[in-house]
Amino acid sequence: MPKRVILAITGASGAVLGIRTLELLNEAGIETHLVVSQAARQTLPGETGRTVAQVAALAAFCYDPGDIAAQIASGSFVTEGMLVVPCSIKTLSGIANSYSDNLVVRAADVCLKEGRPLLLAVRETPLHRGHLRLMQLAAEAGAVIFPPIPSFYGGPQTVDDLVTNLAGRILLRLGIANAHYSRWEGDETFGPERRAR
Repeated sequence: MPKRVILAITGASGAVLGIRTLELLNEAGIETHLVVSQAARQTLPGETGRTVAQVAALAAFCYDPGDIAAQIASGSFVTEGMLVVPCSIKTLSGIANSYSDNLVVRAADVCLKEGRPLLLAVRETPLHRGHLRLMQLAAEAGAVIFPPIPSFYGGPQTVDDLVTNLAGRILLRLGIANAHYSRWEGDETFGPERRAR
């Protein structure tokens, strides 16, 4: 059985991160199952200059967000887990409250009930108490809350560097080995005594 990952791109800003994540999943030899939410179908072209059809062509399988009878809506369809990148607050709310009115939320709910990894790259700032409460509810249900906050210790030079590093970290959190994120090698500020022995 191939390794399969579900990827949802929702309407929050950051579609470029979802696309880069999809590209790295393909590079890792993962069978990709893509859902682009209704809102993302509006925001994606404006943010990235790509059509939904162009992004869908990158995935092994692509589903309509209203198709709740799709194979990824069933627990019997085995996957390595699901990534929601970026994850809008609306989608977070649906997942946190088990309100499965579309395929994105249904597939996420399936991952939670089957004990499979679910990572939510929640994209909003600033956060009010309602947002934080939703993240806590989703985390209590078993989701990994992964706000796409860039790291700078790797010395990124471009926006693409930041996006690729984040996508690499997302894959790593799902247990998919890759070489696209900066690794912390330690800080020599405190002297040379910290060495491999």
